[in-house]
Amino acid sequence: MTDGAKSKIGLGWALATLLLAAGALAACEEPRRPPFKYAAGTENLREGCEGTLELTQEGMSFRYLGGAVNIPYASITRMEYRSDISSEVSKLKVKWRVRPPAYSKPLFGGKGHRFFAVVYRVDNASQVLVLRVPPGVMRPYLAEIDLNAGRRVEVENLEEY
Repeated sequence: MTDGAKSKIGLGWALATLLLAAGALAACEEPRRPPFKYAAGTENLREGCEGTLELTQEGMSFRYLGGAVNIPYASITRMEYRSDISSEVSKLKVKWRVRPPAYSKPLFGGKGHRFFAVVYRVDNASQVLVLRVPPGVMRPYLAEIDLNAGRRVEVENLEEY
């Protein structure tokens, strides 16, 4: 075998080893976790339940392992995205399954999670869904919700973003 053939074989083995190593690293990556977490509300979910928010022309759905909370836009009476849960939402006279935290304001500027609160009516009774979601994840949802719902999400001043 010539030196050129040996170097091609060696290069082929090195390339194959590199591809296998890259595949193994990709397989070891932690799977992406859903960005939305149930923080409070009237739904029978555990606090911290993770899921995704899906938007359609008719409404929004918080989908989690084992089910979904479907909210038609027509039933929504209030939507807000803030660094804390507003007193208007936390003081609602509803049957809370998970109560809002007594102090939800971030201690140190809080560029982490924010609260997306939706108040809606089902059978003439107010219901509440409060989700924790990072600002970078929520931004595209805000515009789409505004368009689909035909009303705006009340957003706290975003100067710190």
